[in-house]
Amino acid sequence: MLIVICGATASGKSGLALEIAQRLDSVIISADSRQIYKEFDLGTAKPTIAEQNLVPHFQIDICEPTEVLTLAEYQQQTQELITNQTGTVPLLVGGTGLYLDSITKGLKIPRVAPQPELRSQLSALGQTQIHGWLTQIDPAAAKKIHVNDQYRTLRALEVFYVTGIPISDQQGENPPDYPILQIGLDCGVEVLDRRIETRVRQMIEMELVEEVKYLCDKYGHDLPLLNTLGYAEIKQYLLGEIDIEEAIALTTTHTRQFAKRQRTWFSKNKQINWFDNTNPDLIEAVWQKIEEFIAEQ
Repeated sequence: MLIVICGATASGKSGLALEIAQRLDSVIISADSRQIYKEFDLGTAKPTIAEQNLVPHFQIDICEPTEVLTLAEYQQQTQELITNQTGTVPLLVGGTGLYLDSITKGLKIPRVAPQPELRSQLSALGQTQIHGWLTQIDPAAAKKIHVNDQYRTLRALEVFYVTGIPISDQQGENPPDYPILQIGLDCGVEVLDRRIETRVRQMIEMELVEEVKYLCDKYGHDLPLLNTLGYAEIKQYLLGEIDIEEAIALTTTHTRQFAKRQRTWFSKNKQINWFDNTNPDLIEAVWQKIEEFIAEQ
């Protein structure tokens, strides 16, 4: 069995997961694409050491910031963690939709690592040309990938060049054979916007600026992770391009935009049981659902 807790950023997933995991005497497996990296703590809202001491956490701090963990690697590691849990029901918790889908849907993922040189060469040719190539070698993939979607176009081409097999022939789903309960947290947009603004300011108070400065000094400003949400804006501040209030405002705006994309992604999943995170009886409502789920198995 597996219990998933998902939702947009700042929706309260971690707090709920901690409570449920303690009641189940279980573990939490992170489904967050940035919490896997060491030293990127505050900007990723990573569980604190104290929280990690309350409940065993997995898939956190497993990579150096200079490394890359592919989706296929994450999927394999997480599937093994889930199947190795005996006598308890693990919780898969996070807001990275693709990470969650890789487990709950059993996505078939081509085992091809990113090819930086190939991507660079293809990018230089222009999106129109490379999408045209994709249409010739893998029309099924090209039909699904928007003509302006450079990332997915490059991915499809690199998979073909490395394996000689179209990516469309290597994709699909192979769902796990164990039962899964998916819990989603949501609320009104205005409420979520306020939660996001509060979280951003809390991150600043918890010394996010100092964290970003340390990471810039250690790894250099060009580290790709430093161009992600929360870090890019503070880096601009440290470089003197904007003041701290502008950095906070930008981070808040970009986080709200990110949360909107997450909600759109999760809204397509009809297997999610949604709960209002403003409900004062949220924990008990979710717990009742979980007890019913376990009793049915």
